[in-house]
Amino acid sequence: MDDMSNISIIPSHEIDCKRWDECISQSSNDIIYAHSFYLNAMCDDWCGLIINDYETVLPIPFRKKLDITYSYTPAFIQQLGLFGKEKTLNDAIIQSIKKYFRFGDIMLNFENQISAVQKIKSLTNLIIVLSDSYESIQSHYKKDVLLNIKKSEKENLVYTDSNDVEYVIQLYQLHYQSRTKHTTAKDYSNFTKLILQLHQTNHCIAKAVEHNGIIVAAALLLKDNKRIYNIMNVVTEEGRKKEANYFLMNNIIQEFAGTELIFDLEGSDLPGVKSFYQKFGAINQPYFHWHFNDLPWYIKLVKK
Repeated sequence: MDDMSNISIIPSHEIDCKRWDECISQSSNDIIYAHSFYLNAMCDDWCGLIINDYETVLPIPFRKKLDITYSYTPAFIQQLGLFGKEKTLNDAIIQSIKKYFRFGDIMLNFENQISAVQKIKSLTNLIIVLSDSYESIQSHYKKDVLLNIKKSEKENLVYTDSNDVEYVIQLYQLHYQSRTKHTTAKDYSNFTKLILQLHQTNHCIAKAVEHNGIIVAAALLLKDNKRIYNIMNVVTEEGRKKEANYFLMNNIIQEFAGTELIFDLEGSDLPGVKSFYQKFGAINQPYFHWHFNDLPWYIKLVKK
């Protein structure tokens, strides 16, 4: 185990963001959510666990209610966890976190290991490695994917870039907000501001499928130098009839095949979503949910 003698937890406004982001960028498990700009945009508040002068970092979004400070998972942030030299959630790290938080949820990333806790749940995150040729990737498609793509190709669909990322977010809200009731209007507002900024620097792109000039399926993709993240995927009722989402995903894969990127499909453990992405030959790269509750027994009765 690496030297754990210097573990500190400091509020976000005291963090050296340049050194924080460098630690994450240089880590093999670099993901966009853990960078300071993303956390600043999407978290109510956050602090950082830092080991040995930014050798290892772990972001912790938090809220406060009834004088209880607790960690939580913000909207549009799938996984965080440890980045840098140390990637094992060991006892020293756990005890440091529990000095500040007696209740909460922490999402650990795909490279993190667990050595000291039992209440860890493995969650599904499906990915497609895009370094192979399109033909090679396509050879892993299930038969019904190929049939649905053929069907979609007869529907006069057009695959296109969309510069109106805000419209894609609104379309997603219109069709899926009822399924994600935990995502608030403020979350969508914060996310929209972030996406508009990222779109200007080509770190967010939108791909759409149109029929007669109307978008019937779309994907909002975050982008860094390692991954494209399928942060939002929406298909309209008309798009379902025309298998537009199969058409969309196939075209995205074809466009980015042969690059060194990973297509991060963003989940999911929802059976229908999981099945859809698995049909494209996606493999599971699990991440982990650590829930802890060390509140006094009389508060536990109220807050499960």
